[in-house]
Amino acid sequence: MAEKKDAVTHFDAIVVGSGISGGWAAKELCEKGLKTLVLERGRNVEHIKDYPTASTPVWEFKYRGALPKSVLDANPLISRAAGYDATTAHFFVKDADHPYIQEKPFEWIRGYQIGGKSLIWGRACARWSEMDFTAPHRYGYGIEWPVGYDDIAPWYSHVEKFIGICGNKDGIDTMPDGEFQPAFELNCVEQHLKDVLAEKFNRHYVSGRWAQVTQPQEIHKAQHRQCLSRNLCMRGCPLGGYFSSNAATLPWAEKTGNLTIRPFSVVHSVIYDEPSGKATGVKVIDANTKEEIIYHAKIIFLNASALNTNLILLNSTSKRFPNGLGNDNGLLGKFICFHNYRASVSGEFDGFEDKYYKVSKPSECIMPNFRNVYQQDTDFVGGYVIFSAAYRQKLNGENVEAPLGAALKEAVSQPGKWGAYMYMQGETIPKENNHVRLSKDTKDEWGIPLLITSVDYDDNDDKMVKDFIEQGTAMMTAAGAKNIVVNDNRQPPGLDIHEMGGVRMGKDPASSLLNEWNQLHHCKNVFVTDGACMTSTGNQSPSILYMSLTARAANYAVEQLKKGAL
Repeated sequence: MAEKKDAVTHFDAIVVGSGISGGWAAKELCEKGLKTLVLERGRNVEHIKDYPTASTPVWEFKYRGALPKSVLDANPLISRAAGYDATTAHFFVKDADHPYIQEKPFEWIRGYQIGGKSLIWGRACARWSEMDFTAPHRYGYGIEWPVGYDDIAPWYSHVEKFIGICGNKDGIDTMPDGEFQPAFELNCVEQHLKDVLAEKFNRHYVSGRWAQVTQPQEIHKAQHRQCLSRNLCMRGCPLGGYFSSNAATLPWAEKTGNLTIRPFSVVHSVIYDEPSGKATGVKVIDANTKEEIIYHAKIIFLNASALNTNLILLNSTSKRFPNGLGNDNGLLGKFICFHNYRASVSGEFDGFEDKYYKVSKPSECIMPNFRNVYQQDTDFVGGYVIFSAAYRQKLNGENVEAPLGAALKEAVSQPGKWGAYMYMQGETIPKENNHVRLSKDTKDEWGIPLLITSVDYDDNDDKMVKDFIEQGTAMMTAAGAKNIVVNDNRQPPGLDIHEMGGVRMGKDPASSLLNEWNQLHHCKNVFVTDGACMTSTGNQSPSILYMSLTARAANYAVEQLKKGAL
């Protein structure tokens, strides 16, 4: 093992991972003058150039966007991921490319390329409220967060202004307002739902806060970004309509002249120096040649995505830390949690047939959490938000027995009935027995132990699902929906793509791994700001919180570095 002799191996900062949080770490560190190396285990993807299906009409795909049975049979896990089809498959990790061991069913969705899963994320960007931060400690199902809403609010604004968030200022305390561009308007049935739910349930139903640039500000014009509502986001957007590392943060970091990106770099471990009590760099395995390389830096940001960050730290062993870097309390890899997406409710609506909508908007509506907000009012803890949308069925097929020829033309000459759906995104309880660990006897092709996942639902999740189904059915019924369909798919954890924890933040080193600045308690120049840092899941989508925590931590790290404290 040696330093690569024909390349620079010493940097001010190393960022592991180029996705949503890694891109933000790179941008902030580079803008503050630090020579920064971004390590990505996957291939290079250049904005626009490497979006091969971005503008291909669906009818030009061999199976109209569907994948052949041979591909589905070879990828039973990834083929269940939201958005995975022939138009997007190039941004997902195939099942055989990075195996892991499921002690309990857990479907781990990954995107290994420059940009990571920022190319295929759902883009929901509602802020957490103060109640999201305080609920676990107030109700006794988690430890206390070392930060609160007021600490993160200015960083939410910092991130929102740069990435572009559409939404309305709705004045909802459980979903604080932010720095918004114009929201996508509600269609007629969504507006009907909004009115009924406000009148009969005193609940909010609003246009979602989405990372779509609907009205570019100067910063977005400089990024050459605007959403035209093509609703083809997961293919990679050549217009930069939605936020991704490739379209925004990485180009901004590159403009400084301080950025170095190295794809095909599988991070094996963080190197700890006992005399100084600091990390000195990372060990990398070249994904193609299997060559081992050491890169050095003064500070290290781990943004490899939650479970891979856990894997790297667990594999970062030394005489001082035999069980993983910073793992004095034995909690590294524990308290893994996720979002509960199991249940949905849908139905059809009569009427409204003289109305349609302008565009197929790349967003949904949202109902902020209304459970256990100011007091526990159910037989479960935590809350859930509801994502929802209404649509017009494309085919008027009531009288079409054989949809061919003239019958087909008649059927498609006007759309069918209106329909609407709701699905839950529920908070889950961080539990010590929900964990990941390293295999003792099986390694991957790069010589790194395979990750073992042991994560499952509990009785609290089942009660939450039951409540959502009851409430969703009641709300759809009150709005006049017919042919209501209820579903609890009991999908394994992981498909939500919101895995969190394992390296959680906290006030006490006895019960957490990171402090309020996302530093390892016992190795101050290592920062973790991806989903691994989460103390609890909240009920809102977490990605914008990762970005805000990352920007906050990166600016703190630079300040500390300048003071000589790191």
